Amino acid sequence: MTDLQLAGRAPDRGTADNAPWYEPSGDEVAVFEQCHARQLAVMLKGPTGCGKTRFVEHMAWRLGRPLITIACHDDMTASDLIGRFLIGNDGTRWVDGPLTRAVREGAICYLDEVVEARQDTIVVLHPLTDYRRILPLDKTGETLEAAAGFQLVVSYNPGYQRMMKDLKPSTRQRFVALDFDFPSAEREARIVMRESGADHPTAHALVSLCQRLRALHDRGLAEVPSTRLLIATARLIASGIAVRTACKVALISPLSDDAALLGAMHDLVDMTFV
Repeated sequence: MTDLQLAGRAPDRGTADNAPWYEPSGDEVAVFEQCHARQLAVMLKGPTGCGKTRFVEHMAWRLGRPLITIACHDDMTASDLIGRFLIGNDGTRWVDGPLTRAVREGAICYLDEVVEARQDTIVVLHPLTDYRRILPLDKTGETLEAAAGFQLVVSYNPGYQRMMKDLKPSTRQRFVALDFDFPSAEREARIVMRESGADHPTAHALVSLCQRLRALHDRGLAEVPSTRLLIATARLIASGIAVRTACKVALISPLSDDAALLGAMHDLVDMTFV
């Protein structure tokens, strides 16, 4: 089955203290709001850990919509999205999948890393991304019309796309695409401070270190450190863990098992925190 998270109706905008915090980098908030108002599906493109999921959570709060999140994987079937008949003590009963619940409830349905899903699974999304806004349930004979407020949002990391792991043009052109990337140094430091409780010098030093680590991408580092990793590192430091230990376990070790790369990254840690 899919790994999914169902969030209840978001609080009113007046309760800003309860909002999932997000710092915009451009006009992505306004564009998303207009897409929602005009019933347009949205595609978020960007590297792992750059804030795509937090952005969706924030927008669900701003719009006052429930959010259903589905982590896509290559074993996910159309039934995992739509639903299936289950046999119980009282006989056979139909159980809605997360996509069907979102359509019925008028929720925002977020498919994370959608390219990991099989193409025959992704095809079921097509009728929900155009003027029809319907979901045919072949097994029950129903055709659901999306409730007001329903919106389909997908995300993926372009750095991982391959010929066998990409969206077909017929699918891509059904979405408005928003491009995400890692924040500027100053903005990333503010995010790290806000999310971790780390002080200003620590946050700025970690961001400086992260920028140097990201430069190792051309030297064989398959995945550069994300803002998410920076926040985890900063939280450990703020809790009292030694800086070098926190950098090793939360920032360096998750990135690679290559001895030469690890050595180079540890040298950068030593250069940053003298």
